[in-house]
Amino acid sequence: MDLRRVLSYVRRAAEDYDMIREGDKIAVGVSAGKDSLTLLCALAEMRRFYPQKYEVVAITVDMGFDGMDFAPIRRLCEELDVPYHVIKTDIYDIIFNVRKEKSPCALCAKMRRGVLNNSARDLGCNVVALGHHYDDVVDTFMLNLFYEGRIGCFQPVTDLSRVGVRVIRPMLYLPEKVVRYFADKEHLPVIKSPCPADGNTERTEMNKLLNELDRKSDGLRYHIFGALQRADVDGFAPKPHRPKRSQKKRQEDASEDE
Repeated sequence: MDLRRVLSYVRRAAEDYDMIREGDKIAVGVSAGKDSLTLLCALAEMRRFYPQKYEVVAITVDMGFDGMDFAPIRRLCEELDVPYHVIKTDIYDIIFNVRKEKSPCALCAKMRRGVLNNSARDLGCNVVALGHHYDDVVDTFMLNLFYEGRIGCFQPVTDLSRVGVRVIRPMLYLPEKVVRYFADKEHLPVIKSPCPADGNTERTEMNKLLNELDRKSDGLRYHIFGALQRADVDGFAPKPHRPKRSQKKRQEDASEDE
């Protein structure tokens, strides 16, 4: 398994959802985890042959954890010929020391997205690419169903008109096991998250539950993902089959993501 397999998933998603357009300048949100680093490698390589020409920039939002060393990621970006920017913030201090959040994940994600989107715009990027993969899609859908009682997920493509960027998720066809294998095989400079909440969240529990159910009923994740596409939940129907949404509906969806 090599980069070619990863690229096959990423290119198909990009084409199915019209993610990448001529002249785009794409900011990849690099958290230092396996997902975002795999996405970075894929988009950097795909520049060579994708029909629509685009640029890639890597951005890391530094949460303010002590001892974080992003030098290995900077070296990878140099190898990939991708400009790299580290944006320093006080997000960790605000969430854990000032606000003392007991359930910090939602607020943390919102703050990080805000910094990433604004930084991308300031660097001249019109697109932000996030490393959510196939398993993340299903996990998010089930989390919304279980804990919020609603049918919904993040969108494959979201136009954030107020910020001036388009958010894309090119790895949504890519199973986590493929990401993990690629990251290990290529020795990507993955940095384990120092966050106190890492591995102790509702998302982690949902992922474990779905993995267990998928082992008992092979194809469970496949069926759930397929249902999302057939019902066009939050724009998941691939481009050739997607019903047109009103301008008002698109704006409402974008406002929720901002």
